[in-house]
Amino acid sequence: MFGLRGTEIIIIALVILLLFGGKKIPELMRGIGKGVKGFKDGLNGAGDEPAPEENSGADEAK
Repeated sequence: MFGLRGTEIIIIALVILLLFGGKKIPELMRGIGKGVKGFKDGLNGAGDEPAPEENSGADEAK
C-alpha cells in the first residue's frame, strides 16, 4: 500500500491519534464514510434521468 511498511503505518496512526484524540476519531471516520457513500450513490445515480414533473392540472383549468 503506497510502499508503506507496518511500522510506518503504526507511526502515522499514532500521529493521527495524538492530533485528533481518541473521542474524535470515530466521529471523523463516520463523516468520511458518509462522504464516500454519498459519492458512490452520486456515481450510481448519475446516469439516471430525473423523472418528469407532473402537473397538478391547475394550468389546464385556465
